[in-house]
Amino acid sequence: MSLDVRTVGDVTMLTPKGMLLGGKETDELQSKIRELSEAGNKKLLINLGNTTFMNSVSLGVLIGGHTSYAKRGAKMKLAAVDKKIQNIFVVTKLSLVFDVYDTEKEALKSFE
Repeated sequence: MSLDVRTVGDVTMLTPKGMLLGGKETDELQSKIRELSEAGNKKLLINLGNTTFMNSVSLGVLIGGHTSYAKRGAKMKLAAVDKKIQNIFVVTKLSLVFDVYDTEKEALKSFE
């Protein structure tokens, strides 16, 4: 897995690619979210359009990141979630926790 990091305006975007199976790739995502949060980042968008699979460990990483951002009054949002992964969000009721947008463009606009 690789993790693309870029900034659009004042929004930092992370785009993990491949499968998030709870190993090194998930640790990389968790480290980056923690690093950004500790640096005071206020707007984080995670684009899951290139993520093909997530397990419970990687879901835990997203939940932890969301909690960390919410505690500071910051926002973490998700975009382009694959239909299979979206089903997991619905079944686990995480769709009620996360702001999820169909496209990166919609998600970026929501930060305005």
